[in-house]
Amino acid sequence: MVSGVLFPTGFRLERLVKAHPRRAFRSGQTEVDDWLATKALQNQDKHLSATKVLLDESGAIAGYYTLATGQVDFSDLPPEAAKKLPRRMLPVAVLVWLGVSADRQGQGLGRLLLAQALRDCYDAGQMFSFIAVVLDCVDDTSKAFYQHFDFAELPGRPYRLFLTAAQLEAMMSGA
Repeated sequence: MVSGVLFPTGFRLERLVKAHPRRAFRSGQTEVDDWLATKALQNQDKHLSATKVLLDESGAIAGYYTLATGQVDFSDLPPEAAKKLPRRMLPVAVLVWLGVSADRQGQGLGRLLLAQALRDCYDAGQMFSFIAVVLDCVDDTSKAFYQHFDFAELPGRPYRLFLTAAQLEAMMSGA
């Protein structure tokens, strides 16, 4: 899926800074918009998460994603994923948010942002190990989007999806 993410000409990916027009971003999902406008920078400043924004030619935010680390309990994993893992809290990478501006949807930017977010997780995993990438979906449409990229449900949590570290590694190696 990802060997090197190339965004369309004129787009650039940057770490979120105060000068970016966060409050003007509109994806059509209130929660996604509110996070970027009111919480993303504060959480980044507190070292709780990291947000990257995709800027278009005019400097407007075309999309973004936020990553963090977290933990899941061994018992929350499906048996096939938990096999041979210690029975305790386990480290995960968390795709906290991903959004594309309403006027840029349908152009493949969500797929590219997901690919870059997964590349960032993979790269981080070379230094800080985790067993999976986990995310929470806001609705059925976003759930279907992530499932298209092999994310699966955690048992008993239909809107919490995961991709194992082994799956991520296979994606990055092109297997």
